[in-house]
Amino acid sequence: MILSIESSCDDSSIAVTNTETLELVYHKKISQELQHSVYGGVVPELAARLHIEALPKILEECVQYFPKLKAIAVTTAPGLSVTLMEGVTMAKALSISLDLPLISVNHLKGHIYSLFIEKEEVLPMTILLVSGGHTQIIEANSLNDMKLIASTMDDSFGESFDKVSKMLGLGYPGGPVVQEYALKGNENRFELPVPLRQSPNIEFSYSGLKNAVRLTIEKCVNEDGIVSDQDKYDICASFQKTAIAHIMQKTKKLFKQKAPVNFSIVGGASANTYLRSQIEDLCKKNGTTLYLSQLKYCSDNAAMIGRVAVEQYKQKEFTKLDDIDVKSRLKGF
Repeated sequence: MILSIESSCDDSSIAVTNTETLELVYHKKISQELQHSVYGGVVPELAARLHIEALPKILEECVQYFPKLKAIAVTTAPGLSVTLMEGVTMAKALSISLDLPLISVNHLKGHIYSLFIEKEEVLPMTILLVSGGHTQIIEANSLNDMKLIASTMDDSFGESFDKVSKMLGLGYPGGPVVQEYALKGNENRFELPVPLRQSPNIEFSYSGLKNAVRLTIEKCVNEDGIVSDQDKYDICASFQKTAIAHIMQKTKKLFKQKAPVNFSIVGGASANTYLRSQIEDLCKKNGTTLYLSQLKYCSDNAAMIGRVAVEQYKQKEFTKLDDIDVKSRLKGF
């Protein structure tokens, strides 16, 4: 078995995965959403302190598996450096005390392998990764043959939802609450600009759309300095429609060049049902097989890190204790 640790942002998670059967023997995640919601986003130093409390509590439940462990896996990049370090520190301690090799896991590969938790991998595949930190299209041919073919120029898809939610005073994380508000709104009420509509390039940008939403909110503030609930519903619906129209426009360009045989959406923001339905329609029209993670594995978790680690273990991809380090701003693989 492999014990895996995830602490790249604000979720403390540990999993134990069987290397032969791929069974997820143990998995637990403690979210910090409540603590960060009062600030409207993740506070790195607070997140690190909360990891210090949560990770040891989860680890206590894994002691029974220690005799069967073959390796310790941990997320090392990308993410918040102060939170990544908490996971790496625990992984090093376990490696030394249990005399086990270390496996350094790329968080982005983790999201890709969230598709294959307790399943055999299906590659090659074209992947749309949408999360709070990333908006990317990736060509994944194998574990160590992954190519970034499109990325965001500024804000990510998930981050834009968080910022719109914060501007409307709806709390954190923004994805679920904006989606919920959008269900009650008129998506055609506010005409927002679709980013890079005229650009022939396959790339993403959300800073302009975010600013357009800010200006729309300002116009909706009444004499008492309040935005009505209906205005909030309509703003969320109009924003969500436009944010996803941008992704779909660029993804359709990719499909027009060459429709992938296999396609998937991964990452925390891939839980958005509006986006999922649009992608499903696109894949059906092009005869492309669509793969989706279970909703519980879309956000950051140690189960996906453990699934990548199984493949790295098979290929003996271990990292020496002195060489393991965190990289907060890693875009590639």
